Amino acid sequence: MIDITLDNFQADLIEASLQQPVLLDIWAEWCGPCKQLGPVLEKLERDYDGRFLLAKLDADKVPQIAQQLSQMFGVRSIPFCVMFSGGQPVDGFVGAVPESQIREFLDKHVPGEEELASADEAEAAQELLEAGDADAALVKLQEALAVNPANDDARYDYVKLLISAGHFEDAGAALQPALVQIPVQLRFEALAQWRAALEAVAADPRRDWSVEQFDAKIAENKRDFDLRLAKSRVLLARGEPTAAMEELLEIVMRDKKWSDELPRKTYIAILELLTPPKPKAAAEAGGKSAGGIELTGKAAMAEDPQAALVSSYRRKLSMALN
Repeated sequence: MIDITLDNFQADLIEASLQQPVLLDIWAEWCGPCKQLGPVLEKLERDYDGRFLLAKLDADKVPQIAQQLSQMFGVRSIPFCVMFSGGQPVDGFVGAVPESQIREFLDKHVPGEEELASADEAEAAQELLEAGDADAALVKLQEALAVNPANDDARYDYVKLLISAGHFEDAGAALQPALVQIPVQLRFEALAQWRAALEAVAADPRRDWSVEQFDAKIAENKRDFDLRLAKSRVLLARGEPTAAMEELLEIVMRDKKWSDELPRKTYIAILELLTPPKPKAAAEAGGKSAGGIELTGKAAMAEDPQAALVSSYRRKLSMALN
């Protein structure tokens, strides 16, 4: 349990909730029901064994935050508990409610033991990957999915590694559960397109051609879209995604509908694969935290170079389609 003040609100509540759910108990010394609820919440924090963090905020000592959260949820009394997850206030309840009801509330927002175990395996996989041991990382990710098949982040990383290693059949099998979701996440559609492109390259005798060889053939017929698509796939397989997108753009500009819009779909897939993950920093421009609570002294974050690159190629595609 931790006491929340203006000084630690950003780090110990907003940013902490990016790592695990944080239940904020808004209370006051004069509040009888608050004193009844407090021990119950502390017991539940122990019972849930680290699956959520309990934080307390004295409404009299930190009225700025207490009032903003009360207005946000339309609440006028305490005790008032707010669940923070992913840097945002997502749910709450009012009053000294029974322990059974609090457990029902927590179970909606707190990960189960299987989810935590899967997340631990996935985290270990990332450490192995950073250390250069891709094979061991694959094993860890496979274990993460075995524990919790619903771990989409682990599935994404697992399939991406399989594709990178050329295990296209295994990647297809691991990807299939994600492709039947409704709606399908864009990142999984991107993996499917990437897998198809690299699998096509592996079977294409032109995979060893130089760029000059491709260009010489394309110069003979600029509307040879099959050849242009083959060139883009080879460039993608060689680790030159921006060059691959430039070639795909040439097709889109000449024939937007060619091959059921495959060049556009492949282009979008590359953009998705290049898009950097969302930063974990919770601060946003304009002096607000990620939770929407007004704070001062927060500087705007500079745009990441990779994000800028992705934005520029999104604009190129938009111009080509218009």
